[in-house]
Amino acid sequence: MHLKAHRFFAMVALTGSFSATARHFQVPASSVSRFIAALERELGLQLLYRNTRAVKLTDAGERYCLQIREVLDLLDAANEEVSGKGREIRGLVRINAPVALGRLHIAKLLDGLYRQCPALTVELTLTDTFIDPVQEGADITLRVGHLEDSGLIGRKICDQHYVLCASAGYVKQHGRPRSPQDLREHACLVYQGTGGAQRWFFRRPGSDALEVVEVEGPLRSNNAEVLVQAALDGRGLVLFPSWLFSRESFSRTALVRLLPEWEASVEATPSQIHLLSPGNRLRARKVRVVWDFLLEAIGTPPYWDDLG
Repeated sequence: MHLKAHRFFAMVALTGSFSATARHFQVPASSVSRFIAALERELGLQLLYRNTRAVKLTDAGERYCLQIREVLDLLDAANEEVSGKGREIRGLVRINAPVALGRLHIAKLLDGLYRQCPALTVELTLTDTFIDPVQEGADITLRVGHLEDSGLIGRKICDQHYVLCASAGYVKQHGRPRSPQDLREHACLVYQGTGGAQRWFFRRPGSDALEVVEVEGPLRSNNAEVLVQAALDGRGLVLFPSWLFSRESFSRTALVRLLPEWEASVEATPSQIHLLSPGNRLRARKVRVVWDFLLEAIGTPPYWDDLG
């Protein structure tokens, strides 16, 4: 069974296109089709559905693709080690991230990665669903929240630092809360996910005593960016991690911090942001380079905590 056929098949599965695969490998599209057809004959399985509009994996094709990705990744890692570390970083690295974090930060950081590794290809998938990186073929996953024991290699990027704020116009009209319990008298813009509306937790620095506030207001949403924009428009207060805000919003006083002497969160236990990767993926030099780049670019503490 020809290795080239497996590489062609894996790329068609990724791109959904014979022509894109042909351009990637700089071969005729007919060669890609011929190799994959030979692979299907040898396996006795149909791996792809083909029509004039798109190419999709069959159920057997999806299972086979997951299995050969592991093999191809290990082979690429071995080739990199043997060929020496001075060669240009190239190939494909798959990153998965939550939607807002990926859009606001990871996508922008990739510009620096491209300048450092111009021959590298990144597939950035954004979803708020907790995926299985092994099953989905993700090389690097950014996960927000509490890390479960998953058998993956994990590296904590940071603890999430929450910011309570409102627009300068809202504060001028309604005043500042003097304590967490005062929030019951304010218009609070509340994130509502699958577990219901969030409660807000406050503690004094160095204290274990929590004050829990059931907040209410004119708007609830399962989209954090919608709520941040509503706060900028003067609709009320929001409590979100620092990475959801822009530094410019505070430097030009569009947003004003509230209760800065309290530590705030939407959970009783503070949560973190982690980088995760299946152990075999980090054997590949290209994945390690992206992993190290993200850690350095985000920094410790993360650059997004500096809101001025």
